Amino acid sequence: MLHLGTETGSRTTATTPAATGAPAPTAPPADHGAEPCDLVTVPARQGLEAVDILRRGADQEAVGPVLHDGACDTLGFLVPPGTAEAWDVPGSACTQTDGRGLRIPAEPPVSGSRWLLPPEEDAQVTDPVVLRAALDQAARLIEAADNCR
Repeated sequence: MLHLGTETGSRTTATTPAATGAPAPTAPPADHGAEPCDLVTVPARQGLEAVDILRRGADQEAVGPVLHDGACDTLGFLVPPGTAEAWDVPGSACTQTDGRGLRIPAEPPVSGSRWLLPPEEDAQVTDPVVLRAALDQAARLIEAADNCR
């Protein structure tokens, strides 16, 4: 699972049982002048559905940079700082950066992770309200698909 370690002064504020045992970053991320951000992690299946939902929407740029872990078990969405304070989506976790703020780096900030959607030159993070709606819709789609079997 993607997880920011103590190197960035982070703490997880909304966790699930899957939010343990995650690798920590090997070094603090570089500041490329971008705004600080928090990290929402979700199971890969739900995250991939949410990415599809966001990219099919009216604003196709509604989804910011997205990470995936080396095992492809989880996806991580970069969201605005402070999101973790109110994040309560079941089955997900949001890592807060305690005011120091993870910056959108050129390289993935978590050891063993890669970019699913890399940051663009003028990278924006994903709006947490839009992400929450996409994750809810993704969960309903997955439940419906699983119930058809």
